[in-house]
Amino acid sequence: MATGTTERHRAKVERHHSLLRAAARLFAERGFSGVSLEELGAAVGVSGPAVYRHFANKQALLAEILVGVSRRLLDGGREVVTGTTDTAGQLTALVDFHVDFALADADVIRVQDRDLASLTADDRATVRELQRSYVDVWIDALRGLHPTRSTDELRIRVHAAFGLINSTPHTVRTARGTTDTEGLHGILRDMALAALRA
Repeated sequence: MATGTTERHRAKVERHHSLLRAAARLFAERGFSGVSLEELGAAVGVSGPAVYRHFANKQALLAEILVGVSRRLLDGGREVVTGTTDTAGQLTALVDFHVDFALADADVIRVQDRDLASLTADDRATVRELQRSYVDVWIDALRGLHPTRSTDELRIRVHAAFGLINSTPHTVRTARGTTDTEGLHGILRDMALAALRA
């Protein structure tokens, strides 16, 4: 591949990722319906119509954000438990993995909470299936700690841990208005593990 072609490809990939980041931020701030393609383009220095070079429409952009993060969580969760053999280690690794996600991608969590219904029915079903599989990864790990508990109870515990982890990054800020990620990570880890082990 020629150098010029390689550079153009890299620039296109970077613009694609920039659009995803900008869309997550803007959708989190104003909601999916409150953001135009022109505003998305302007956020990364291109015209609104130029967005169509990367995404068929605004809904396709939303789908890539939400389906993409659901796949990333499932793949990451599976990788975490594969690399750890004991139950305690698996749970700690899963919690650390999810806390890292929540602190780095708080905008995506807000978009998921508010705009999942804006996806097509097929994309929404894909997100739900990926999320169920991710929860199952946690349930399998948690079963080693609570072997006599029902699957339904383990699922409740997992969802409670997600609720704790996913909600806190929106509300805990330092005096300067930025998240104290190191301190917050430790607090969230300890609280989530305590909830799972209780």
